[in-house]
Amino acid sequence: MFTAILVFVAGFVIVAVLLWSGYQLFTERETPLEDRLDELQANIAAAQVARGPRRRIGGGFSNSLLYFISLFPGGEDWIRSTERELAQAGIRQRGAVAVYSVFQALFFAAIMGGMLYLQWNNPFATKIGGMAAAFILGYLLPQQVLHRLVKRYRQKLQDALPDTIDLLGIVLGTGLALDQAMMRVSEEMQYIYPALANEFSTVVMQVKAGQERSKAFAQLVRRTGIEDIKSLAAMIIQSERFGTSLSQALKVYADALRTRRRLRAEAAVAKAGIKMLFPIVLFILPALFVITLVPGMISVLRDLKGGIGAR
Repeated sequence: MFTAILVFVAGFVIVAVLLWSGYQLFTERETPLEDRLDELQANIAAAQVARGPRRRIGGGFSNSLLYFISLFPGGEDWIRSTERELAQAGIRQRGAVAVYSVFQALFFAAIMGGMLYLQWNNPFATKIGGMAAAFILGYLLPQQVLHRLVKRYRQKLQDALPDTIDLLGIVLGTGLALDQAMMRVSEEMQYIYPALANEFSTVVMQVKAGQERSKAFAQLVRRTGIEDIKSLAAMIIQSERFGTSLSQALKVYADALRTRRRLRAEAAVAKAGIKMLFPIVLFILPALFVITLVPGMISVLRDLKGGIGAR
């Protein structure tokens, strides 16, 4: 009885912490001004060549946790790669890496503990197999969820690009400056394509905070990791540098993006037949064989039940 109560309490605590971690990941808003100040502080720290480790203990739970993670071999690389993936998934608030690491550790502990509890009375070989499967699942599943979030966020940005670029070209044609046009487009697209609208708003706020436009667009490309946005950023920077008409270039580029989107849709339709081959072979054809062949086989076996030539 006491063991069941303890397992229930531990499960409740783990679920509550996991829900809190997810809430922290998806509710906070990014602050470009603070990002700019952090960048300036990082540049100042880089100028003072390596007097100590990059991260220091203190400054809150998040910084302390990341400091201890960075002490492990490969920990700093894991933190940087996770920061990049979280940014590409649209999760960029302060402390997101610490919350994700807590979530991953709790999920790993929960699945390992649950498997150990289920396999407690089983043989040793079965217990080892179950623990190995739980270890692999607990380690890979959070990463796969993060990869899926990155893919979904990129798809949202990819779908929003043609219409948003068309609207940006129209607004630029009215005589507004680039920053004003991007802010206007982000306001208009906030309820239709909120992901790309927030990205444009972030770029404008970074420029207003004193950052160079080229660096702001470079950070946009690094956050999203999309080649079309990289081409858009290069086009805007070159147009501003050489004084060419940006609205006409954006119109042509939007048409090119629509052509690419149509080609991607046609390629997906062409792959659908090959992707359907395996479900058909594994699930549909066996059922079809059973439906068509089993009645005839039963009839033949019934006729042969008394022996060949029997009446």
